Amino acid sequence: MAENKSLGQEISKGIIKENPTLVMLLGMCPTLAVTTQAMNGIGMGLATTFVLLGSNIVVSALRKVIPDKVRIPAFIVIIASFVTLIGFLLEGFVPSLYDSLGIYLTLITVNCIIFGRAEMFASKNNVVASACDAIGMGIGFTLALFLMGSVREIIGAGQWLGMNIPVAHDNPMLIFIMPAGGFFTLGMIIAIVNKLKNRKPPAEISCGSCDNCALAGKCEKEGEKV
Repeated sequence: MAENKSLGQEISKGIIKENPTLVMLLGMCPTLAVTTQAMNGIGMGLATTFVLLGSNIVVSALRKVIPDKVRIPAFIVIIASFVTLIGFLLEGFVPSLYDSLGIYLTLITVNCIIFGRAEMFASKNNVVASACDAIGMGIGFTLALFLMGSVREIIGAGQWLGMNIPVAHDNPMLIFIMPAGGFFTLGMIIAIVNKLKNRKPPAEISCGSCDNCALAGKCEKEGEKV
């Protein structure tokens, strides 16, 4: 029971608590580039999830075999192999989506979400836990891209998943499907997520309020400001 609960937590953390896009702010390039339509967001999210799941499983399975000195090149080769595979599959079965994603599909190879999970989690945990971690992070990434794409498509084009939206279709705000609209939409969604999580900024900006500062205690004691 405890193990099942733990695996469930590995999945749920990537969806909410450690959402790679809305909380950890990773994978910004595809998030901003391909989310002009909701379907593009789903496609990129699922493609990334496929690569993330495959690479996490392989890295975890080979974690005791891959020499530490060459682990980074090994991880890149593993990730690139799955990216090539998903590229072939999309080009063969969903060519329209393949064309829409363009070069950003290939750039999944250097997506910091995938490499980060391989380095920080899969290389240190068993295959099952690594697979759950990949599923959670992939779902969280896909949901974030779908939400981004939906907002931008509805407001910027007056459509959603190819269907015309009354009123919005006749008066689209084209800026939302442009780069500036992507930044604005992402910022607003992140602000809403932070509000729902009741995350408040520190009362004082100093080393003492930084969780990652190794000298936080010393700085706070001496009253040093950043």
